[in-house]
Amino acid sequence: METIRAVLNAFKLPDLRRKILFTLGILVVYRLAAHIPLPGVDAGALRKVFGESQVLRLFDMLSGGAMSTFSVVAMGVYPYITASIIMQLLSPMIPRLQEIAQEGEAGRQKINQYTHFLTVPLAALNAVGQAALLTRSTPPVLTNWGFSGEALLPTLATISALTAGTMFAMWLGELIDEQGVGNGISLIIFGGIVARIPQQVGTDVYRNVPGLIAFAVIGVVTVAGIVVIYEGQRRIPVQYGKRVRGTKIYGGQSTHIPLRVNSAGMIPLIFASTLLIFPGVIAGYFQYVDNAFISGVATGIVNALNTQGVFYWIFYFFMVVGFTYFYTDVMFQQQNIPESLQRQGGFIPGIRPGARTAEYLNRVLRRITLAGALFLGAVAVLPYFAARVTPMERMIVTSTGLLIVVGVVIDTMKQLEAQLLMRHYEGFLK
Repeated sequence: METIRAVLNAFKLPDLRRKILFTLGILVVYRLAAHIPLPGVDAGALRKVFGESQVLRLFDMLSGGAMSTFSVVAMGVYPYITASIIMQLLSPMIPRLQEIAQEGEAGRQKINQYTHFLTVPLAALNAVGQAALLTRSTPPVLTNWGFSGEALLPTLATISALTAGTMFAMWLGELIDEQGVGNGISLIIFGGIVARIPQQVGTDVYRNVPGLIAFAVIGVVTVAGIVVIYEGQRRIPVQYGKRVRGTKIYGGQSTHIPLRVNSAGMIPLIFASTLLIFPGVIAGYFQYVDNAFISGVATGIVNALNTQGVFYWIFYFFMVVGFTYFYTDVMFQQQNIPESLQRQGGFIPGIRPGARTAEYLNRVLRRITLAGALFLGAVAVLPYFAARVTPMERMIVTSTGLLIVVGVVIDTMKQLEAQLLMRHYEGFLK
């Protein structure tokens, strides 16, 4: 009841109501674009390929459901996410980028501009890769593809349309950031995941009622765990020294540094999924070559990385755990908290500023990240165990999808909470 009352309070405010309706309108526009297919696509072959390919289902989730129809926005915001991750990883390694990142708001805007520039070639490369993959399927999804003869013009048109679709999706996401509520890129992915739930639930009502009940139970438990881990944090106390200037005293207050249990979000799952599936996709092209040795090695890789096999999920679990530590460490080093504290006259009680503070924070962060990494690993392999201990054939929403949905909902509610508190209304969260 309190949440419903808070939503009604939000709609009573004209500016906040406008933001919410604008966000919903942008999501509707994206969903409409997701149903505009590219020319020359065999819809029946596309459905067959998606029923067999794990990597395509991952891309479909990141595209907000547009990949399953191979629409003009089939790649969604995935190239932008990839470009953002690349820029985040390169910033600590390239001194010039590190200097730009430390220039405040102007530096963030320049890094964002570089990310946009990098997105265009990545989108074009993704378009070529995905279209080529669908062309080699049996039966082929795209029948008029190639870089020679009469197929050249349709091929260039397909690549241009897919690249433009990614930039259009990015633009819609940025419109939400500027004039709406919530993170635009995340909301586009969120909208695609949620939009397909009614259809899948309706299918399982007639085909697999026990599986639907099992998914509901597992979903509730998983969502509760995601909320606990997502909100979990270790608060490191910080004290600022007093400074006297004339007759005024500055500083002296106490605050804290919130170190999150899961600082990496869903990024380790995307990293691990993409890298683990990629060798199998490449090996699939060499399974039927004339060379017996190469064919045997390729077949072994494909069998080892089969999503129905236990080895795939074991590799997946350990890769998610490893990437969680890696990405958390990269993001924490970029924040440069020890140096910022020392520059502002802050210190952790009982810990010397400088190197000792950095060592202490790194030790605490790695310890609490263990819980977040193991939880993400468990979320990653949840579909494998769910399919074997329950009557579920598949999860209506994948565990990665649940993580995205819960994270987006929490972030959006926090933004609405802040808006309501500014106007002295009781918010969503307690």
